[in-house]
Amino acid sequence: MGKSVLKEKSYSFAIRVVKLSQFLQSDKHEFVLSKQVLKSGTSIGALIREAEFAQSNADYINKFSISLKEANESLYWLEILHDTSFIEPKLFESLQIDCKELISMLVSTIKTLKSKK
Repeated sequence: MGKSVLKEKSYSFAIRVVKLSQFLQSDKHEFVLSKQVLKSGTSIGALIREAEFAQSNADYINKFSISLKEANESLYWLEILHDTSFIEPKLFESLQIDCKELISMLVSTIKTLKSKK
């Protein structure tokens, strides 16, 4: 896979999610939701990295599909954090844009991979 926009964006998103989790725990004393968003938000890129060494084309597609599920879950936790006022609207909007962009890219990647079968 090498250097890819998806790989780079998922890594950057993971870094932002780690910082968000640190903020939620230190400033807001919120530990449950922060761990949920941390797990799903960092899993997106981890699964993309795993796909680099997939055992088959089906495994490759599966890794991207699970990554898509993790991105969708991350969006859910971000919405919960926003709607419960744990994060400011501006931060939420920025993270939401990044997460939705990852979702779109993953959907497109999966469709492309499936069409090449």
